[in-house]
Order: sequence, then C-alpha cells, then structure tokens
Amino acid sequence: MSVGRIVLIITGLLVVFGAGQRALDRLRLNDRQALLCIALIIALGFVPDIPLGGNVTVNLGGCVIPLLLCGYLFVRAGTWKERGRAIAASLVTGVVCYIIGRYTADEPETIVFDPNYLYGVAGGVVAYLFGRSRRAAFIAGVAGVLIADVIASAEVWSQGIEQTLALGGAGAYDAVVVSGLLAVLLSELIGEIAERAARGRQRPSREYSIEQGEFLRKEREK
Repeated sequence: MSVGRIVLIITGLLVVFGAGQRALDRLRLNDRQALLCIALIIALGFVPDIPLGGNVTVNLGGCVIPLLLCGYLFVRAGTWKERGRAIAASLVTGVVCYIIGRYTADEPETIVFDPNYLYGVAGGVVAYLFGRSRRAAFIAGVAGVLIADVIASAEVWSQGIEQTLALGGAGAYDAVVVSGLLAVLLSELIGEIAERAARGRQRPSREYSIEQGEFLRKEREK
C-alpha cells in the first residue's frame, strides 16, 4: 500500500474519533464530507489513468477529486483577498516544488529525504506566509504539486523528449495527498504556536466562528 493511501486511512480514523475537528471547521468541512472525500480519493485512485490527449493523463483520485475539493475551498473562502492569496501561494508553491524536484537526486538509494514531504513542507510554509489560512494551505499543497509536474513536463517537451504527464497518477498520487494534508497540518501548527506566543497569558481577543471558518474580533464591552 502506498504512503498516500496509508496517510489517508490514518486521517480518516482521526476524523472518526473526533481528532482535528478544529482544522475541519476552518476548512469548512464536516466529518461526513471529509470522510467522503477521503473514500473517493482512495477508491478512485485505483481507477486507471484517463488519457486527455497527447501525452497527458489524469487520475481521478490523485487529481480530479483533490482539485474539486480545492475548488470548493476556494469558493468558500471568506474574501477575494484570501482567494488571491491562495492563487499566489499555489503558484509560488509550484515553483518551489519544481525547484526541489529539479535538484533532488533521481536515484532512490541516494535520496536522504522523500521529496513528497518536502513538497508538503513547502506548501505549508508558503501558504502560511500568504495569509495563515488552512484553506490556502491545502489548495497550495495540492495545486503546487500539480503545477510543478506541469512545469517539469513542459521543460522536457521543449527539448523534444516524449514524456507522459500523469496528473495525480503514479508517484504524483502520493505527492498530492501528502502535500495537501501535510500543508494543512503544518499551517495549523504554525498558526497555533504563533497565536499562543502572541497572546501569552492574556485572554483571547477573538472568538472562532464556525459558520465563517475564521477568528473574529470581539467587540469591547461598554
């Protein structure tokens, strides 16, 4: 079983047992929606890649479902500013992931650290810097890996080399899954640590709104 599917199964179990509810609230997903997405990504990941023409194929579980989820999160974003930051974070993450893949050794025995995890770390850091949004983190983590694959394939094609761009297929499946989930986790951890450090022992001046998926400033009592 691939690393991506193992991570999804563990994530599903955590959701079932109520862990990570705060992160789900910020993503504006309930337990059923999260479990449905996980089940679809796992199940459809076994479906053979669908050719789109030329040298491009797409995997339903590794590309289509994650992108649909990204679209949902994008639409549910609170403001256009957040949406703009999500787009910017995705593009920057894509470039960063491409650079990581470009200069990472190809031979498995020479790789010290799995690039898939580096993609997730890059997505989480970039997304946090672009707005501290968990939604932007997931979008950047998923879209960034796919953008990096497109850039890498375009570079190969420009050299006259025939190569198939498997969006979300093969090793890209694990990269997309790990990157998206790890980006959210990293963004959640950084945000929580930064918030606690800034607040100190003072009572929080903001309260969390489940409906809006964000922290709102409390009005001062007169």
